[in-house]
Amino acid sequence: MAQSLSKLYVHLISHVKSTSPTIKKEDRTDLYAYMGAVLKDLNCIPIAINGVSDHFHILCVMSKNIALFKLVEDVKRHSSRWIKKKGDYYRNFAWQGGYGAFSVSSSLHDKTKRYIENQEEHHKKMSFQEEYLLFLKEYGIEYNETYLWVD
Repeated sequence: MAQSLSKLYVHLISHVKSTSPTIKKEDRTDLYAYMGAVLKDLNCIPIAINGVSDHFHILCVMSKNIALFKLVEDVKRHSSRWIKKKGDYYRNFAWQGGYGAFSVSSSLHDKTKRYIENQEEHHKKMSFQEEYLLFLKEYGIEYNETYLWVD
């Protein structure tokens, strides 16, 4: 083939470190906009970015020119640096080292987008841990619970 073509939807989830301050509600919109700009700089297409005080969800179309680990690393590194500039409250802010990445079929990307957009409402009924375990189960991902919640 003369061209390399792809359209990969990925749903990313990451949590703040247990020793980190949580993300204030008034800072989330700007943080998510910044994350979207980072994704665009990586030639990815952000579709939905949202979360609550302790974690984020991203739905994006991955660039064919970047590895998944590099995408996540760059989003977390740049957003961490950005939020630390917001003031002393965020001086010790950090994301956990790990992340969840889940493929999304093109037929389900609208449903996934709505799910991400409704995070606040969703987390009135379910904790992050419950939510994340459901994703792991749904995708058949094996894990060691000893290390699942460790920073």
